[in-house]
Amino acid sequence: MYFNERNLQHLQDVQLKDWKIEELELHHQTMSDLSPWLNAEGVSYHHKIIDEIKKRGGDSGNTNFTD
Repeated sequence: MYFNERNLQHLQDVQLKDWKIEELELHHQTMSDLSPWLNAEGVSYHHKIIDEIKKRGGDSGNTNFTD
């Protein structure tokens, strides 16, 4: 997946509703891969990303919500 992505540091000050779906999916996948090492704050933020993807009607086929 290639697009003009913004990293998490930049997105930290952007409300999730203003993230592109590709950004949500990318950071969901990244956080899923890193889930064994996420602290409570990271897990909470990851769940907010998942909720935002679901609110938008799911995903474009790239997201696995089993995590």
